[in-house]
Amino acid sequence: MTRPTIAITMGDPAGIGPEIIMKALAQPGVRAMCQPLVIGDADRLRQAARIVGSEMPVDALAEAGEANFARATVQCVDLKVVPADLPFGKVSPAAGEAAYRYIEKAVQVVQAGQAQGICTAPLSKEALHAAGHKFPGHTELLAHLTGTPEVSMMLVSPKLRVIHVTTHIGLVDAIAKIEPGLVERVIARGHGVLVKAGIANPKIGVCAINPHAGENGLFGRGEEAEKIAPAVEACRARGWDVRGPLPADTLFFLAGRGDYDMVVAMYHDQGHGPIKVLGLEAGVNITVGLPVIRTSVDHGTAFDIAGTGIADERSLMEALRQAVDLAPKAQAA
Repeated sequence: MTRPTIAITMGDPAGIGPEIIMKALAQPGVRAMCQPLVIGDADRLRQAARIVGSEMPVDALAEAGEANFARATVQCVDLKVVPADLPFGKVSPAAGEAAYRYIEKAVQVVQAGQAQGICTAPLSKEALHAAGHKFPGHTELLAHLTGTPEVSMMLVSPKLRVIHVTTHIGLVDAIAKIEPGLVERVIARGHGVLVKAGIANPKIGVCAINPHAGENGLFGRGEEAEKIAPAVEACRARGWDVRGPLPADTLFFLAGRGDYDMVVAMYHDQGHGPIKVLGLEAGVNITVGLPVIRTSVDHGTAFDIAGTGIADERSLMEALRQAVDLAPKAQAA
């Protein structure tokens, strides 16, 4: 099988993105599984190479079609949008604008058939907003750029897969937004991803909103019966193995030991907490429902250590592996 080309966006150039990219692309296993194409700024990557002690050259490309993956170099579509004196570790509109431009270009590259997936280094939501792009994060930005009305965030670690019904909104707003149709669509998107990944009949557990799944109305205002149970019943009517609403604390324990292939979380922290306890270096963020494959590291820009060379590249490497696993299946579908 031909190695897929994965467009790797540099993320916020003031964060650790440039460093973890240079570290990851120095690993021989990366080139064995894919053709990595960085969308970013060549000079910033060269600066990062000096910081992390990498001697790998960076080829600056005007367009993706110029990439030569036979060369033992970093192939970078060079947008030249980073000021030469941009400091590491600080929020700035210039860095937010650069991060936006990288994503925008990566979508264009994939839509043109020049790459089969996108893998994103972290951006700063504050910097993105300072640049005038009012998106809560990568997920919503990618949905906008691809014209996708609704997507879901899935977090994957070696022991756990979690898909979210709501993400970057407040808890009160999340509870108001949850309704049976939305829950059913999220379950369906997650089920589809697992089937494509080779799990013929995935076992899916659906979290409750309230402690003890509401305990028959003792906690909450009947949200489980009103907002979640109808969606579970509709999915079971399709012949799927979907169970819930279940107490989240118990469900995550059972899923962690292998009883479930995926957990459906109702809100951001309900799903993110258990994944991050397992280790940031192993977590991968997958946007489900886009017309393009997109995976990401499951950590932030780490401004506190940016520019020091100590950032861990393992989450980026795992995100690349996930993108490779998904891309060939998506092409064949």
